[in-house]
Amino acid sequence: MSFIDRRIEVRPTTGEAPFALNEVFFSRTDQRGVIEAGNYIFQRVSNYEWDELIGAPHKVIRSPDMPRGVYHLFWETIQQGKTMGAYVKNLAKDGLTYWVYAVVVPCEDGFLSARIKPSSKQFAEIQTLYAKLLKLEQEEGLSPEDSAMLLETWLAEKGFENYHQFAVDALCQELMARDSGLNKPQDSKISSLREMMTNARKLLQETEGLIQDFDAMHTIPHNLRVIASRIEPSGGPVTVLSQNYGAMSREMGDWFSKHVMGKNSNFAAIRASVEESLFIQCMGRVLVECDTQLQSEQRSLGKIDMDKERKILGCLVKSQAKRAQKGMASVDTEAERIVRACQVMHRHFLGLSSTRVLCKIESARLPQSGETLSDIIDQLGAFQERISHRLDRISSLSSEIRSSEEK
Repeated sequence: MSFIDRRIEVRPTTGEAPFALNEVFFSRTDQRGVIEAGNYIFQRVSNYEWDELIGAPHKVIRSPDMPRGVYHLFWETIQQGKTMGAYVKNLAKDGLTYWVYAVVVPCEDGFLSARIKPSSKQFAEIQTLYAKLLKLEQEEGLSPEDSAMLLETWLAEKGFENYHQFAVDALCQELMARDSGLNKPQDSKISSLREMMTNARKLLQETEGLIQDFDAMHTIPHNLRVIASRIEPSGGPVTVLSQNYGAMSREMGDWFSKHVMGKNSNFAAIRASVEESLFIQCMGRVLVECDTQLQSEQRSLGKIDMDKERKILGCLVKSQAKRAQKGMASVDTEAERIVRACQVMHRHFLGLSSTRVLCKIESARLPQSGETLSDIIDQLGAFQERISHRLDRISSLSSEIRSSEEK
């Protein structure tokens, strides 16, 4: 045993159990949460013997300081076969506590939980929030379900649409803080995916704005027809052109909504796909470190078959990598579709511009048109310019997402 091993295994009598920033540990359970395996660091930090851990419910290390609402959300998620990430405070056998950021993934008819030591700025906020939730549970009888709802309400106030979105962000924050604390360079793949995530959010906002712009523009041709009907004969050229303009712009808006935002497109899911790929990338990194940690350990794991656990971890890493590749392929396909849609829209805009110019020419021939008709036609031009710029931004963001995926 090295000097480092001896030093880190000296346990204090109170406070936190020794768990270094560079360490990572895992445990594997069945579907009921009964422990079936783990690595040496799991056993060391928890301070239990292997025969006390194997076959025991995972709640043997649960801290009474944890709000039940978090566990309610935790089990509700993983029992649906979904991955989960959460901050958890655990209790060792000797009364020492230790915080982890745990990533849980379905595995071998059960679950595998991999943990790193949290160190981000966000971690302090979570500790405060958990303390508030726990107090409400203990003093006001708040149910686990209501406690979980309060947690999600707090996350919504922080700008997260759901818990999973927060879990992805938290895992990224922890890995980046960990790298910084260990003087390691930033993970380029995670950085690239975070950039892609930012662009995906902007892309959704721009596209929703485009649909709103088209909806707003529909009233202008109507106003144009109303005024034209007062100053030219029925069915006059300005009236007809304004009708054509309204029909064309409505058709364009409907086409874009159908082919980019509609049910036949996964565009609305681009952000979710990037988000999931980011979580998988982060989770895969933690699993790889677990695998590396297990292979480097020369300790007895009791009756645990180390070779079997290595194979399980290896298979998990490969399966998650395939999931990430599939998600990125979907993102690339949809981003390319959006670029093509923008190109089609720009071509249609040539027809709109021609119709608007004809409206301008015909309105100038009307002796009573005054400034009103001309002003409305100019409004059409302003809307066209705004929509054209938005299409350029949408196309640019889609191209950036594709180029980020290739890094």
